[in-house]
Amino acid sequence: SFLRHDHSGTAYALGGVTKMYMQLNNPLLILLFLSGNIIGSGIFISPKGVLDHAGSVGFSLIVWVLGGGICALGSLCYAELGVTIPKSGGDYSYVTEIFGGLVGFLLLWSAVLIMYPTTLAVIALTFSNYVLQPAFPDCLPPYIATRLLSTTCVLFLTWVNCSSVRWGTRIQDIFTVGKLLALVLIIIVGMIQIAKGHYDALDPQTAFEFIKDPSVGQIALAFLQASFAYSGWNFLNYVTEEVVEPRKNLPRAIYISIPLVTLVYTLTNIAYFSSMSPQELLESNAVAVTFGEKLLGVFSWVMPISVALSTFGGINGYLFTSSRLCFSGAREGHLPYLLAMIHLKSCTPIPALLVCCTATILILCIGDTHNLINYVSFINYLSYGVTIAGLLYYRWKKPKLVRPIKVNLLVPCSYLVFWAVLLGFSLYSEPVVCGMGLVIMLTGVPIYFIGVQWKNKPHCISSAVERVTYLGQKLCYVVFPQDDPSEIQPLTEKSEL
Repeated sequence: SFLRHDHSGTAYALGGVTKMYMQLNNPLLILLFLSGNIIGSGIFISPKGVLDHAGSVGFSLIVWVLGGGICALGSLCYAELGVTIPKSGGDYSYVTEIFGGLVGFLLLWSAVLIMYPTTLAVIALTFSNYVLQPAFPDCLPPYIATRLLSTTCVLFLTWVNCSSVRWGTRIQDIFTVGKLLALVLIIIVGMIQIAKGHYDALDPQTAFEFIKDPSVGQIALAFLQASFAYSGWNFLNYVTEEVVEPRKNLPRAIYISIPLVTLVYTLTNIAYFSSMSPQELLESNAVAVTFGEKLLGVFSWVMPISVALSTFGGINGYLFTSSRLCFSGAREGHLPYLLAMIHLKSCTPIPALLVCCTATILILCIGDTHNLINYVSFINYLSYGVTIAGLLYYRWKKPKLVRPIKVNLLVPCSYLVFWAVLLGFSLYSEPVVCGMGLVIMLTGVPIYFIGVQWKNKPHCISSAVERVTYLGQKLCYVVFPQDDPSEIQPLTEKSEL
């Protein structure tokens, strides 16, 4: 009795589901949300890759600092877009509004197909490896055990986010604090080591001794490795409609969280080098564990637990934002309409969450995802650049549009110069890896014209889609959210379900 039908047969809510499913109305909550999504497993994975490509300790630290600065420039551009185009969905919503459906769909396609599921799979595998490592001190944890624990973790957090928005955000807040405390422990122990005189690798005379000959291409790849740790700086734009007073709270969160994360990451790497030589760090399969074993003694078990806490919160954050991206794409008609529906009582996007969960588990079963991480990093930066280029185009296209936040033109121009150099040399250094990222994105072109542009599909296809939609609504107890209940007409006696 809670559904009605429009002319196409799609069911809508009669009332009660009239709001989005979360409100970020506390500045501290907004800050924790953004910081918690940036700080994840990357700081425990990327230091090895950054050092390997940068070639020296000193230059790797410069990469970490500059990486944070580039994220700050991008975040300011996204803040302007977030209040000018106040839609949830981040890059996808902005690019669709500015450049049209095809470009927006390609970003959505690459994100749903590869970007988010692969990142979730990598973080889940990191979680399971660190949880299981104490039980297998002399070898790697078994393949099956890591996959089963990763899948269990993803399923549990999917259930949490399907059950309650409040539970999901509380997990994010609690584990964000836990992550920061773990990193603070690493930093404090590292600073104590430096105070004792253990800073050979950080001495200016040795810090810039290159392990191998540097090249512009390798430096570009070092920045791509660091970008994996910083990924998440634009996550607040995926839930813009759920942020109260975005004009005030978006810049405030950026000004505090990005410098905070940059400082934490840089000091964490300095702490690593206070106990490990560059060669030891490159040979370590788990940097934080090696650090704990060398400095914490009987308390070395703290490090695997700390990384597990960090990755657990990271999985929750990625599930939260990826499901909102599916929601936004379905609302625009670029994904099945079922994904734009939310639970009648809990107001959570259950179908979108289930799709994200399923895609992640499939990638977990495939096996090696490390090459996909490179594809993801390239696609990520490609998406950022296209979106920020859209900001400049939108200013030219609609110069009189009211912009509550308007950044200086030097900010997007500086970002785009760095972006062009980074992607150009990355493509030159790794043509196969980066080229595959482009191929994956471009496979969305025929899908767009068949699934979105082709309006007059045969009746059998339309009927099959409607039946699947009805079945999904019944199983998940979901409906379209309604912004204005006064627009809803009373149920007719012919209404089904």
